[in-house]
Amino acid sequence: MKYFDPHIHCLSRTTDDYENMFLAGVRAVVEPAFWMGQPRTYAGTFFDYFLSIIEFERTRASDFGITHRCTIGLNPKEANDEKLADEVLERLPEFMTREGVVAAGELGFDSITPAEERALRIQVEMAIKLDLAIMVHTPHRDKYRGTVLLMDILDEMGVDRNRCVIDHSTEETTKLILDRGYWAGHTVYPQTKLTPERFANLYHEFGIERMTLNTSADWGKSDPLLLPKTCAYLERRGADRATLQKLVWDNPIQFYGAEKLALPAGCEPFDPIAAEATHSKLPGAATH
Repeated sequence: MKYFDPHIHCLSRTTDDYENMFLAGVRAVVEPAFWMGQPRTYAGTFFDYFLSIIEFERTRASDFGITHRCTIGLNPKEANDEKLADEVLERLPEFMTREGVVAAGELGFDSITPAEERALRIQVEMAIKLDLAIMVHTPHRDKYRGTVLLMDILDEMGVDRNRCVIDHSTEETTKLILDRGYWAGHTVYPQTKLTPERFANLYHEFGIERMTLNTSADWGKSDPLLLPKTCAYLERRGADRATLQKLVWDNPIQFYGAEKLALPAGCEPFDPIAAEATHSKLPGAATH
């Protein structure tokens, strides 16, 4: 099987992770812009970060045979610093229109504040104007209320539900999201989100229509190999391999759009020389 992880924070991962992902069958990823763990205090640090996931990670992933695309947005947690958020929001469109950017995101709620809602609405308007899909971050606290409010706002703004994934869904929200006509994204991240066992229950209840599965692997205790591991677990519980292949490859392509993703025919070639080098072919990289 081959795997497409539609939500993973590659900048936080090592080259060993990339190599192991390739060996496990991961051939494509989407990296959403997100909170880096330490609050940023200058707008320029956001812009440098956006360029890192647009340029640096795309090349680093391709060295290991993995096609990398990304999403651009102001994450909800940092939207609460309104002065800084305004500086970032002003320049977002120039990054959203760069090659390799396939959606606006992660947008949504963290603490469900007025500042977060304001930033969400501004970015949703940008996404509609730029004809971008939208990745929505649901809050880890008060998830049900936050998810309902997010979908109410998106409906009010006229968002195309088929081009919007409500991510980090759990047992309390998946039926709600699907019933409203949105895509439901599921994150296998055992400490704070879903375990393979819990996702398997959702899989057997809801199937795979408008469903995605991701690892959201980042700098926390997470695992970039949880797509193949979860599929192996699902097979042991009777899941059909052809159906799983649609879930972890066809569905992300359907959501983001094959034309927008522009995946290379036959997948990205693994470059063992570049993978062993000090990334001297990357923009601005030093040679040693």
